Amino acid sequence: MALVTGASRGIGLAVADELRAVGAHVVRLARSLSDGARERDTTFRCDVSKPDDVARVIGAILGGVGAPHIVVNNAGSFFIKRITETSPAEFADSLAVNVTGPFLITRALLPALVARGNGHFVTIGSIADHVGYSGNAAYAASKFAMRGFHEVLRAELAGTGVRTTLVSPGPVNTDVWDPIQPDTLPGFTKRRDMMLPEDVAEAVLFAVTRPARADVTEIRIMPGGKQ
Repeated sequence: MALVTGASRGIGLAVADELRAVGAHVVRLARSLSDGARERDTTFRCDVSKPDDVARVIGAILGGVGAPHIVVNNAGSFFIKRITETSPAEFADSLAVNVTGPFLITRALLPALVARGNGHFVTIGSIADHVGYSGNAAYAASKFAMRGFHEVLRAELAGTGVRTTLVSPGPVNTDVWDPIQPDTLPGFTKRRDMMLPEDVAEAVLFAVTRPARADVTEIRIMPGGKQ
């Protein structure tokens, strides 16, 4: 069973579809979803930045379909503004969704996976978790933070049988770019040249299907021809 956050659209939905296509029962979480179920697909409305939401949903999952074998922390907030144009509320919201959310999900599920002795936490990072771009203060701060969180999680899980992978893609053509219109801006990758959500989903599938002898700790993927 797999749990994917931010799975109503974009990368999260592509990851959920990829895992479901290979036979997994997928639990999808997102603020825009409603609680429901169909064959091998369970959905919960959940704001991962809110402890009460996470506690309710994870409690329902553990008491229902059980502890997932794969946890994909994908839910995220993205915008482009220079530091002086970014309000304190916008900065705090970015950290809440992009950092606090994965922390709450991971913290709630960690004991069950460790007790079972197997499982896989996947963090969807970004090129912005290792490269700083102008206008990316809030997003980069959150993604650099998640790189650190991933490294600590990996250290704390050593020897437990639970694995971790950070997947850091470059530009992916999803609707987060709609308000930004990168095709009109100098220095931005044009949408036709971006990767697709399915490319990230295939990277996740690769990581979680390796045998125990091959621990994929990090995957970086970029549009073709980009460095």
